[in-house]
Amino acid sequence: GASRTVAGARVPDLLAFTAELERALRPLAPGRCEELAGADVCHAAAGGTVALPGLLAKRFFGVPLVVTEYGVQLRARYLEQPDAPLAVRALRAGFHLRLAAELYREADLLTPGNAHARRWQERCGAPRERLRTVYPGMEADRFATVGEAADQGDPDTLVWVGRMEPARDLIGLLHAFAEIRKERPHTRLRLFTTGATPAYRADCRSLAAQLFPDEAADVVTAGESPVTFEEIGGPEAPSLADAYGTGWITVSSSVVEGFPVGLVEAMLCGRATVSTDVGAVCEVIGGTGLVVPPRNPRALAEACLALLKDPERAQRLGAAARARALELFTVEQTVAAFREIYLQLVAHRAPAPAPAPTPFASPPEARVPGHWTTPTWAATPEAAV
Repeated sequence: GASRTVAGARVPDLLAFTAELERALRPLAPGRCEELAGADVCHAAAGGTVALPGLLAKRFFGVPLVVTEYGVQLRARYLEQPDAPLAVRALRAGFHLRLAAELYREADLLTPGNAHARRWQERCGAPRERLRTVYPGMEADRFATVGEAADQGDPDTLVWVGRMEPARDLIGLLHAFAEIRKERPHTRLRLFTTGATPAYRADCRSLAAQLFPDEAADVVTAGESPVTFEEIGGPEAPSLADAYGTGWITVSSSVVEGFPVGLVEAMLCGRATVSTDVGAVCEVIGGTGLVVPPRNPRALAEACLALLKDPERAQRLGAAARARALELFTVEQTVAAFREIYLQLVAHRAPAPAPAPTPFASPPEARVPGHWTTPTWAATPEAAV
C-alpha cells in the first residue's frame, strides 16, 4: 500500500521504519490475546495501533469491538514527523492506511466524536451503517460557578487558553490584537497556557514585545504590556474555569483542530467565543459564537471588535453557548450513549468462533516452502547411481 516513493528507500530508511513497525506491533506478541477471551466488549478509545488488541479479541474470540476516534489517527499519522525521510513517511503512511482499513472493516461499531472525524472515516472506507457520532463528555460541574455568573470578568479582556504551539497560530492572534488596539486601546489579551513548545513560546513573547511595548499611565508608574503570558495554576488562574472567567470573550485562532475541547470549556463557562473555522469548530459552536476563516488576522480582529463593542450581545451568546454545551457535551450524555451501545452489542453478540490456533505460535521460518532437510539432488536416480 505504500507509494512509489519507497523505491528510493535506503538501508537506514528501512531500518528506521522496521524499528517503528516493531514498536507498533507489540500488542500482537504471543500470550497477549488469551487475556481478552473473557471480555464482553472491547472498546478502543482511539484508532490505529491502540485498537490492535481489540482486533485480536474480535478475530479469535468473537468479542464485539467498538472504536472511538475524536481525532482520526490516520490523519494524525500523515502529519507527524514532517522532517522524516520521504521513504520512511511513505512506508509509515502505507502501514497506517492498511491498518485503518482493516479496523473500519472489522469493528462492530465506530463512534466518531464529531462529524469532521466521521467524514474522514467514511473517506477511508468505514461503512455508514456502523457509524454513530458520540460527542466527548466534559465535567460541567467544574465550570458551574463561573458559568452561572455571566457578568464575572472584564468585558474589555480577550482570553485565550491552550497549549502554545504553531497549530494554535498565536502569531496571527497577536497581529489581530494589534488591529483591535487601534480602535479599542484599553483592550487586554490574556494568554493562559497549559503547556508550550519552548521555541514557539519565545517567538510569541518576542513578537508581543515588539507590537506592544510596555505602557505607563505617567512618568512614575511602571509600564505594563496589554498582552500577558500566564500559566494555569498561577495565583490569578488556579483553575481553567478561573482563566475563562477573567474576560467575557474567549478567542481560538487555531489552524489545525480536531474536537475543540477548549471551546467547549469556554461554552460551559458561559463565554462568547470567536474562533477559526477548522476541524469540528462550527459543529460544536452551532451558532452560539462567531467563526472566521483561519490565518486571517483581520477577520479575527473584526469579529472580536463586534463583541467588544456590544457587550450585551456577548452575554447573550455566552448564555446560549452554555445551554448548548450542557445539552450536548456533558459526561452524563456520553456515559448514557456508551451504556446503550454496550448493552446492544452484548445482546446481539454472535457465538464465539471455533478455537483457532494460537497466533504466532510458530515462527514464519517454519513455513518456508521447499525441501530444507534433504537436498533435491539426493532424490534423483543419478544421485543413487
